Amino acid sequence: MPSNENTNGTTQEKWVKIIAPYRNGDSLHSWWQIINTFIPYVILWVLMDISLKYSYWITLPLILLSAGFLVRLFIIFHDCGHGSFFKSKLLSEIVGYVFGILAFTPYHRWHHSHLIHHRTVGNLDKRGSGDVWTLTVDEYRALPKRKQLAYRIFRNPFVMFGLGAALMFLVANRFTRKHFSFKERMSVYGTNAGIALVATVLCLTIGWKAYLMIQIPVMYFAAIGGVYLFYLQHQFDGTHWYTDQDWDFKTVAIHGSSYYKLPKVLQWFSGNIGFHHIHHLSSKIPNYRLEKCHKENALFNTVKPVPFFKGFKYVNLKLWDTKAGRLIRFRDLKMA
Repeated sequence: MPSNENTNGTTQEKWVKIIAPYRNGDSLHSWWQIINTFIPYVILWVLMDISLKYSYWITLPLILLSAGFLVRLFIIFHDCGHGSFFKSKLLSEIVGYVFGILAFTPYHRWHHSHLIHHRTVGNLDKRGSGDVWTLTVDEYRALPKRKQLAYRIFRNPFVMFGLGAALMFLVANRFTRKHFSFKERMSVYGTNAGIALVATVLCLTIGWKAYLMIQIPVMYFAAIGGVYLFYLQHQFDGTHWYTDQDWDFKTVAIHGSSYYKLPKVLQWFSGNIGFHHIHHLSSKIPNYRLEKCHKENALFNTVKPVPFFKGFKYVNLKLWDTKAGRLIRFRDLKMA
């Protein structure tokens, strides 16, 4: 099992020294990010309501732009849960809860699952919580035909991104499960109540038809973008997964998490989450310092970026081939 040294020969002490200057946010930068994200999102809602009086073709590009800002709001929500955005835990939870309501995502419930993801990502023996359902070649072959079909349907891009993403945020996040803790249940109920309150106010202000014509498509497109980004963070050609005895979070951060090289405008809307290798190395680094950490340390020059357009090809990767040590497509099964 890897000890305190990763494949590049960097000791744990050196890792700590490298990331230390970038950990934890500063209040001024964090508040400015909230201002330049939340206020434009509110303004866009006003413009979308006005545009509906003229043509939905005018509203549609505003919807797409609003979806981008909602993804950015979600990144702030995400950072609050990691405690990287504000030094105050209370302030982080307040901002996180509010932005969770806007993103239709219960704060404590989502972050409980997400923290498990950070502790188990890339671990073949600990899949199943906070990650994308992924089978090995042997596991898939051992399934009965109907379950193989179910897996194929789930991994279909039109289902995973086009349907599943929207259902997760709009429907699945509204319900509790038996295994949820009290805090997780309360976060679901509280978020649902917050969504109902915001929806009621907006329906009384702009009308229920206008609300639905704006809210549903904004959430739909934001969900597609968000789920696609989450998928590509660990499902790409060149990723590395390990058995539990060989798993090490530093190695997985660098070799199992993607550096998705987005165009600058998309990098801004996605809150630098494309520098995901840095985020998994230390979740205490706020989103606005991820790029700086990557660029200022020669160690990360060895991390191969995923080009923007090439990332779309990786949605066809479906199974982990343990023999080859890589993700493969269904069509590659005969050679696996």
